[in-house]
Amino acid sequence: STISNNPLESSLRQLECHFTWSLLQQDVDLDDLEETVNDQTEFLIKSNITNYNLLSYVCYLKNSNEEALRNLQKAEEVAQKHHPDEIPRRSLVTWGNYAWIYYHMERYEEAKTYLSKVENSCKKLSSTAQWKTELPEIYAEQGWALLKFGRKYYERAKNCFENALKNEPNNPEFNAGYAITMYRLESFIYTESEDLNLSLKSLQRAVELNPKDTFIMALLALKLQDFKQVDEGERYIEEAMQQTPDIPYVLRYASKFYRRKGELEKALEILKKALAVTPKSAFLHHQLGLCYRAKLFQLKKSTRYPHKEQVQELIRLSIFHFKTVIDQKPKFFSAYIDLANMYAQEKRYEKAEETFQKACQINILFCDDKQEFCYNYGRFQHLHMKSESEAIRYYIEGLKMEKCTYFFHKCRSALKKLVEQRIQGGLGVAKDFGTLGFIHNLSSEKREAIECYEKAIALSPDNEEYLSILCELRLSI
Repeated sequence: STISNNPLESSLRQLECHFTWSLLQQDVDLDDLEETVNDQTEFLIKSNITNYNLLSYVCYLKNSNEEALRNLQKAEEVAQKHHPDEIPRRSLVTWGNYAWIYYHMERYEEAKTYLSKVENSCKKLSSTAQWKTELPEIYAEQGWALLKFGRKYYERAKNCFENALKNEPNNPEFNAGYAITMYRLESFIYTESEDLNLSLKSLQRAVELNPKDTFIMALLALKLQDFKQVDEGERYIEEAMQQTPDIPYVLRYASKFYRRKGELEKALEILKKALAVTPKSAFLHHQLGLCYRAKLFQLKKSTRYPHKEQVQELIRLSIFHFKTVIDQKPKFFSAYIDLANMYAQEKRYEKAEETFQKACQINILFCDDKQEFCYNYGRFQHLHMKSESEAIRYYIEGLKMEKCTYFFHKCRSALKKLVEQRIQGGLGVAKDFGTLGFIHNLSSEKREAIECYEKAIALSPDNEEYLSILCELRLSI
């Protein structure tokens, strides 16, 4: 909405709360977010004020203002119970949310009451601005909210936690928020070097400051596993499961740890236990699907002629859980890709095609999601539909996007292998040498690229595109 001349609204825009943090509804699946936050209020006791405030905003977005007010009341109760000496500090965001919701309900007097509550508290808390105060708690609360709204917001979340930590570098909760944000940001960066230990250090620090935070402990274990420090990782996983044997958040990461370690039976056992606690969790169903898929690959690798019934049963279980995921969470991109690949395993090619198409229609896709699509769809075209030209087309499309992602590398090596096979098999046409030249050029292998383009031109002397690329390459050396 445009900024109005309405003085009340101009004042409300000055507040620090969910309504002024630009958290956009289209970036998130509201039902899924609501369920996640509800689960966390139940199982992760740490900052329930934060969770209730966020829930109130989600309720407002779903047009249930009464429910939104009830959640703010709960936030106030938590503040009174756990922080009786610091109620204003802990309640500024809650009061800001109250003011906005009353404003949207056209209950302007109540909105003004909460506005003055914030104003008076900010004055007492020694702030320069009328409705703003640079409190680390507020930065942290904004950080948690941003984190919940998904990837698009992670950089902003990181800045919030950094701001909170400036004032209180040893605050366990701020360190936990920062560590989780770094862990998530890093999971989207792909590099072949080992310099991605920013989150490792912050996770270690967070566990040091709060040895009871088993959620962070589980993330630390996964990070250590990434760095091939599996035994140390496992110590943390075991410790976390011992301290909080029933928290689904810890169990889900524990199962991921054992699945990646190849202990699939143990992973499945842990997942089933977690599923008994939160039966609707899309994350758990996705992990179950991945476990059955891993068992399928293990079976195919270890036995030359695996039992047909066994294979079909594992495919069936895998498909069942991946389907459950997308019913629960219609924007869970990887689950569509996993499901499509499973249909292809079962030779249900029309279902696979339909599922791939649904995956690329999701409205919140990032560049590396699109590359993941190009790689998987290219493979599907190559291995199942026997169309090398379509496969090549999609791999190339994936390579025209960002470079430092995991699926950029996958597209490049798949394309290179495919084109080299065609050339070695004597099927190479000008276009194949051109494509190989394109791959070498991407990897800054100029001389190899020149050689390929020369071969392409020998086969197709009038190709303007190849001639101009060759010209540029020669000049660049």
